[in-house]
Amino acid sequence: MSTLKNRVVEKQELELLRKSVRDFSRKEVSEYYDEWENNGNIPRNLWRKLGDQGFLLTEIPEEYGGLGAPLAYSMAIVEEFSKLGYSAISTNLSVHDIITAQYILNYGTESQKSHYLKGMASGELVAAFAMTEPGAGSDLQGIKTTAVYDETKKAYKLNGQKTFISNGQHCDFVIVVAKTDQTVKPSRGTSLFFVDVTAEGFSRGKNLEKIGLHACDTSEMFFEDVWVGEDKLLGNLNEGFKILMSELPRERLTIAVNAVAAMEGVLEQTIRYVKEREVFGKPLSDFQNTRFVIAELQTKTRVLKSFVKECMDMMMDGTLDTATASMAKLSCTEAQGEVADKCLQLFGGYGYMKEYPVARAFTDARVQRIYGGTSEIMKEIIGKDIFKE
Repeated sequence: MSTLKNRVVEKQELELLRKSVRDFSRKEVSEYYDEWENNGNIPRNLWRKLGDQGFLLTEIPEEYGGLGAPLAYSMAIVEEFSKLGYSAISTNLSVHDIITAQYILNYGTESQKSHYLKGMASGELVAAFAMTEPGAGSDLQGIKTTAVYDETKKAYKLNGQKTFISNGQHCDFVIVVAKTDQTVKPSRGTSLFFVDVTAEGFSRGKNLEKIGLHACDTSEMFFEDVWVGEDKLLGNLNEGFKILMSELPRERLTIAVNAVAAMEGVLEQTIRYVKEREVFGKPLSDFQNTRFVIAELQTKTRVLKSFVKECMDMMMDGTLDTATASMAKLSCTEAQGEVADKCLQLFGGYGYMKEYPVARAFTDARVQRIYGGTSEIMKEIIGKDIFKE
């Protein structure tokens, strides 16, 4: 009985949180989002507003500026932004909050956690995570960025280049993946470092132009003889790859969660539209084809939402494995592309117009099958798990 009561309370709290996100969006986002899309960036002060609302680092313990809430609370926030069609915000938030903050919480020193997490919770500091390189995307073992230790300076010298880094224009610091032992495979000789953007030798390129997620700032980053002290090492030396592998299921689950929420949002828009749009003298919803398409997409969305809920329960229990997280990302992001495409088709020519949110849902969906590991990599991971000896 106590467990059931707790679930009811949590459900009520989550709905209040979702309502808070909707209210915040009406006041601070909806009127300006198209402008942000055209500018290619959200305003920097939005981070402080998100922090003031308690929307940042909800999972992180209170001693580091968070709320100490369960995973479901931070996921509910990004879900709601995705469902409302603000995928750029949910992507930025996911990187900053659900992904990067957990690396710091799980592997950072007390000093690192106190400084970075508290700043991230308030929105004073914006985080980015730099894994991808021009020649190394889903294959993390192909990274070329190096961090060479200097015994005299008791510091590491970073050199290399990263690309497609979300929060790249706004970030105040970035966690960089670099090779620290050139004599072994990257899986055994990679480390993670904090790099503050004020560090000498660090620079970022222009905001990259993308076909979707326009308001999500995305950048190249360059490291030319950037010196970072031993205190900037995140986790143990040469165990970066191990750390990455331990946290990637969370990242892939987050992408899956956003995918399902975006599917729900675009379906709601489409259902409203087909009820109002008349063709041959009757609503589009009166046509059997329309009802069949919507029925198929709604069913697929609901089934995947149940799977994602199962994965979230596993994540909170500490049992979500890499293969299952990969299944979630693969199935949900592939479905998101299908749902957005078929919904756009029901809008007809209007669906191809930028002023209609379904057009944005279509272009925003495309990258979901790429970042966090491509669909092809997800299949490889799942296949290897199935046929492992």
